[in-house]
Amino acid sequence: MASQQMGQDLEVKQLKEFLGSYNRMTELCFTDCVDDFTTRKASEAELKCTHRCLEKFLKVSQRITTRFQEYQVQQNEGLMAAQAKQIPR
Repeated sequence: MASQQMGQDLEVKQLKEFLGSYNRMTELCFTDCVDDFTTRKASEAELKCTHRCLEKFLKVSQRITTRFQEYQVQQNEGLMAAQAKQIPR
């Protein structure tokens, strides 16, 4: 039961993080790219800018995630090596 609750808590946390990232990305790209409010539709330049902004944000996010995972693996390997040295034989 506790395991199931922890799993649900993790899912909620991940959803909140995703929505936070989505909101930051939306606000950043909108602020940087949209500046003409005289028409109902976005201009071609605004659409291109938004597309580039979103693509860049997603690529950077993916790269950060990859680097973080690599760092975690290194940390785990270091901990395992340190523990192996401490175990008497």
